[in-house]
Amino acid sequence: MKLGPGGNSAGGSAGGAAHLTYCTNIHPGETWPEVAHALKVHLPAVKAQFCPDQDFGVGLRLSAAAANDLAAPEAFAELQDILASGGFYVFTINGFPYGPFHGTRVKEEVYQPDWRTPERLAYSNLLADQLVRLLPDDPDIDGSISTVPCGFKPDCEDPATITAMADNLLAHAAHLVQIRRDTGRTIALALEPEPYCLLETTQEAVDLFKDYLFNGNAVAKLASLTGASPSEAEADVRRHLGICLDLCHAAVEFEDPDEAVSALQGLGIAIPKVQISAGIRLPQVSQADIERIRPFQDAVYLHQVVAKTDRGLDRYLDLEHAFEAYEAVAAGERPEWRVHFHVPIFLSELDGFATTRPVVEQFLASQRSKPVTRHLEVETYTWDVLPEAHRREDVVTNIVKEMRWAHGQLGTP
Repeated sequence: MKLGPGGNSAGGSAGGAAHLTYCTNIHPGETWPEVAHALKVHLPAVKAQFCPDQDFGVGLRLSAAAANDLAAPEAFAELQDILASGGFYVFTINGFPYGPFHGTRVKEEVYQPDWRTPERLAYSNLLADQLVRLLPDDPDIDGSISTVPCGFKPDCEDPATITAMADNLLAHAAHLVQIRRDTGRTIALALEPEPYCLLETTQEAVDLFKDYLFNGNAVAKLASLTGASPSEAEADVRRHLGICLDLCHAAVEFEDPDEAVSALQGLGIAIPKVQISAGIRLPQVSQADIERIRPFQDAVYLHQVVAKTDRGLDRYLDLEHAFEAYEAVAAGERPEWRVHFHVPIFLSELDGFATTRPVVEQFLASQRSKPVTRHLEVETYTWDVLPEAHRREDVVTNIVKEMRWAHGQLGTP
């Protein structure tokens, strides 16, 4: 759905319009036929309840398998027909999960292949090629692709690996420059910081851009790849590479969203996309809390935990590791836990636990008064692994509730 400059429905100049959607990664589907089925079944149902009289923007998730399937002209034509006949348009793609994302162990495999590999570069280039063909015929609507925050931190902290990742990011930026030259359309890649990744915090994102992407050597590499002048290449890297701010991830890291935005903007780092998401918050974790949250541990996704203690922040790769650490702490210690488990944003509490929704509310208030980004995507992909008690309503009903809640927070009727 197209919104006004600060988030209000319709109104405002087209150049300042924002777009609100949800990410289709909530719907299982790895091949194009599976994705097509999900789009045909779920998108019309959501649109009919949320915005029956307006075109509805789609936050499309395509695995590498689906993207390769769409290289076939008949498959791509089918996608275009689904969009045109249903009153849908695509402005953003989730290019984070390369492989399977539902019904099997995902965990740390979701970060593979990472940005040091030719596979990640080729996949991202392909998504950009497809997105530019899907963008609506409106030059004011740019495209964005969110992606893995370089890689899984334990695998890629040495400078040589980070340099290889930066080189591939610059190669992708050169691909996006060529798309802009050929079509006049701008697409930006948005790295999405997440706990336990190379880019875990906003500060780590700032450091990567400052040290590896905005420096003189990086600008010279991009200029060499594109034939641009140094000043043009510097503008290109800032235009085509940026950050996807996931509000759940930021909250789990105990970040203030306004401060995160300020830090990114202070270095001139673009924010092409924001994912509207919330996690679980345990203000003073107790043994009773541990027992009540055990059902949220699953075999599919990582649920990273950040604990705020008197010592600072302690980080755990998954709930099971946090459980073990809690058993070993001194008696009487009651840290605050924040858990990377995306929960419906319209809920302020879940099973007696608080959520990080206040961070979402704070960001959306800022977006309403002083827009940060033009691409807003609700992303609660964990529907299939929520405890059964929270899946009594169908997925479409919950998506519509989330969309209406976000729409209302943006100051819309």
